[in-house]
Amino acid sequence: MSTLKLRPPYRVEHVGSLIRPQELYEQRVLFQQGKCARGDLVAAEHAAVEHVVKVQRELGLGTITDGEMRREVYFEGVFDKLEGMTDLPHRPLSDCKSYYPHIKILNAMGLTELASYYCSGKIKRTQPFYVDHFKALKSIVPPEEVGRIKVNMCPPTWFHQRHGSDLTYDRTVYQSDDEYFDDLGIAYRAEIKELYELGCRNIQLDDPTFCFFCSEDTIKGMKAAGDDPEALLNTYIRAINVCTVGRPADLNIGLHMCRGNYIGGMHFSEGGYHPIAAKLFNDVDVDTFYVLEYDNERSGDFTPLKYLPLNKVAVLGILEDPELLKARIHEAAEVLVHGVPPRSKEEALKQLCISPQCGFASVWQGNPVTEEDEKHKIQLLQQVAKEVWQ
Repeated sequence: MSTLKLRPPYRVEHVGSLIRPQELYEQRVLFQQGKCARGDLVAAEHAAVEHVVKVQRELGLGTITDGEMRREVYFEGVFDKLEGMTDLPHRPLSDCKSYYPHIKILNAMGLTELASYYCSGKIKRTQPFYVDHFKALKSIVPPEEVGRIKVNMCPPTWFHQRHGSDLTYDRTVYQSDDEYFDDLGIAYRAEIKELYELGCRNIQLDDPTFCFFCSEDTIKGMKAAGDDPEALLNTYIRAINVCTVGRPADLNIGLHMCRGNYIGGMHFSEGGYHPIAAKLFNDVDVDTFYVLEYDNERSGDFTPLKYLPLNKVAVLGILEDPELLKARIHEAAEVLVHGVPPRSKEEALKQLCISPQCGFASVWQGNPVTEEDEKHKIQLLQQVAKEVWQ
């Protein structure tokens, strides 16, 4: 890709998930308890989407999402709709890679199983993932703002990351990771094509996988288990690329490298981006990297940004007082100025956007923030963006 696809005036982004309004939260509790019909929940979801779209438009965010109001968890809506995937609601936790932090946490909690999937047949997209969600969003934004709608998807790597090559797919169906991810890529490309034809111009893959490669403990665990971290990283980069290849020039696809934002704001991984930055920024075929978390010590410094190519955008997840925030943006820009290749300060600033640290609520139960907190955080970022970029 040769040109930047994120441009002013929109310099403030958000990952996509938002705190569920109280009415939706209460309705989903009732649904979980079997005390209301599915139709009641759907009506509450639609009302919540209309509300959060109004909030996003008022706040002037660069993209508009449905806030994941229709999902229980961020990765819902892809694998559960693919032919060839078998639903395993009580899969043994022993089927998961124990070196990953989130699996360690579940083990420490005493859990012995989790809901998952197993690929038991050839993967085919026989129904859309989020086409209906996009159509619903499209119906409630002005026609001139349809291009701002962003659709969030879980990555093709999600269940493979949990279970590895040996327990993700039937070896009589797929003989290698490449074969498995090639068919997943066909399914993702079909979804992307249909969304594009309906007017979608922004798609974000929400992937916590890559940040695990920044953790020394996880890398040690991989090696101890006999898994090759470098080969696995290459496999996951390729998995993304077979989904994004051949996309239209005016379609912006981003990769959100999440460190975890579970109930109560729990994070799963630590470590700066140094171990993967050069390969990730240059080899992953996406236009934008959301959200590079830089608001705490566990995330490292800005140095890895020196590897960001000239044709890609980094959305920095930083949230501090306004003066310090402005200083941090300029600090990041200076790293790009002296990057590989070097560039002017003006060019460097064009490649940066800012965002709250991560999604506000990756699961329906939410996090210890309110809608007013969300608004305050975004308004602060908008204030800073005006001073830095205008």
